[in-house]
Amino acid sequence: MKTAKKNNLKSVAFLLVGLFLLNAIGNSFFHRFDLTKDKRYTLSTTSLNIIKQVENPLYIKVYMQGNLPSEFKRLQQETKQLLEEFQAYNKNIIFEFVDPLENKDESMDQIKQLYRKGLTPINITVDDKGKQSQEMVFPWAIAVYNNKEVNIPLLKNLMGASTAQKVIGSVQHLEYSIAEGLNKITKAKQKKIAVIKGNGELQDILMAKFLMQVRESYFIGPFTLDSVAKNPIGSLEALQKYDLAVIAKPTEAFSDVEKQVLDQYIINGGKTLWLVDQVSAEMDSLYNASGSTLAYPRDLNLNDMFFKYGIRINPDVVKDEQGSPIKLATGEPGSATQYQQFNWKFAPQVYPSSSHPIVKNLGGIKFDFANPIDTLKNGIKKTILLQSSPYSKKIGTPTEINLNSVSEQTTPDDYLNKGNIPLSVLLEGKFHSMYENRVLPFNQKNFQTTGKENKMIVIADGDLIKNQLDKNFQPVELGYDQRSGNLYDNKDFLINCVNYLLDDNGLINIRSKDLDLPLLDKEKVYENYSKTQFITIGLPIVILLIFGFIFTFLRKRKYSK
Repeated sequence: MKTAKKNNLKSVAFLLVGLFLLNAIGNSFFHRFDLTKDKRYTLSTTSLNIIKQVENPLYIKVYMQGNLPSEFKRLQQETKQLLEEFQAYNKNIIFEFVDPLENKDESMDQIKQLYRKGLTPINITVDDKGKQSQEMVFPWAIAVYNNKEVNIPLLKNLMGASTAQKVIGSVQHLEYSIAEGLNKITKAKQKKIAVIKGNGELQDILMAKFLMQVRESYFIGPFTLDSVAKNPIGSLEALQKYDLAVIAKPTEAFSDVEKQVLDQYIINGGKTLWLVDQVSAEMDSLYNASGSTLAYPRDLNLNDMFFKYGIRINPDVVKDEQGSPIKLATGEPGSATQYQQFNWKFAPQVYPSSSHPIVKNLGGIKFDFANPIDTLKNGIKKTILLQSSPYSKKIGTPTEINLNSVSEQTTPDDYLNKGNIPLSVLLEGKFHSMYENRVLPFNQKNFQTTGKENKMIVIADGDLIKNQLDKNFQPVELGYDQRSGNLYDNKDFLINCVNYLLDDNGLINIRSKDLDLPLLDKEKVYENYSKTQFITIGLPIVILLIFGFIFTFLRKRKYSK
């Protein structure tokens, strides 16, 4: 008996020593095991590098708590699990979930405060077995670090998508959204962006929302090319201090001297984002007594430059059956004015089909009088980011654009072999100067004919970056169309373009992550509600009772002997 007791004590001692050693080894070697098929909870190297930058307490407040609809409970759970992963790698990351509507007496004050911070709620219709109700949800988080604050959107806007589809898209981008927010407040601004002026580009107020968003992560300032005529070398040296040049809807031709400055900026590694209209046509000019305007080619003197880089923007207008809605007055003269919604085919509503990180899982992007882009073979890699629908075609200019065209009848044969027209192209590689083997507009001792690895994005519509103004002449959200009330993904697309061109740490590549997110088929559940209840609730209880009965029976039989 004593020998058995000693053996038991030895076994317990060995077990305790073993557990102590395992605990010591576990504390020395940190590793997280992700058993999901799609590696959903494995953070990218980029996210881990961002987390390492957090040296002081970083507080994240997530406004998704309380009585949430089922879809948002999924988003809440995914957000919580991802933040736990962030916290596991850095204990300085502290997060909490709060319910902004918890205290009914203070909820209105809380909502107003969140509104002032730019955290707008969404109202969704909850359908529970045919019973509908309205719920307000704040799909936002706020991160605070070293007295700096940033808003983190958790719900992705996908126009026309159901709530479940929006949640799927949001979970796909959750790591990117959180990592981007943390990067903004933990990393000091380094890159500089020049907004080119001097050739009739858009006024700042007409792209204010874009500038305000970009300013959160980069230094940004205007750069006027007017000084190029007097001091081209000095202008080039000043421009080369910027990492990216944004050329937004120029309306006046570029001189050869200005083109050489831009060309050498590109050859020496400067990134460029071009938003160019090769046709002069404006929506405002249609609202007149005739309801028509003339669309005609616009000569910006950039054709030879783009041709050398490997593209051509044609002076045509794209007409697309997948247009944007427009409201027009209808009714007989003298009667009360009524407004009816029509499909405006000269404002293509483009849904990205590419899997490139810039456009992956983006919603509709609105163009206005877009121009077609041709790609040419020259050794530069071209990626079509956006293109029109299969039911689209080119309209040559000059041509009359008339509001009456909304009532025209078309057939699929009208677009046979004409659609899928490129509207935005990413170019990557070693660009050759357009002045290679040509006389230079001005003397330049360090003139380069072949550049280093570089990239640029060309968008054949200057209005894509343009935000509308409200009745008080204040800018509304970029991508929001006041005429239809739709919010398009123009801003997200442009910010992704900027991040891709300037991103050295690969943050934008997190958007390529694919997650398998199966959702419950509600229609199927409603059809078999009793059966589903039994399978999900009753069956586990029955199995537990059977197991308990068998266990009790075997135990009685064993010890009754």
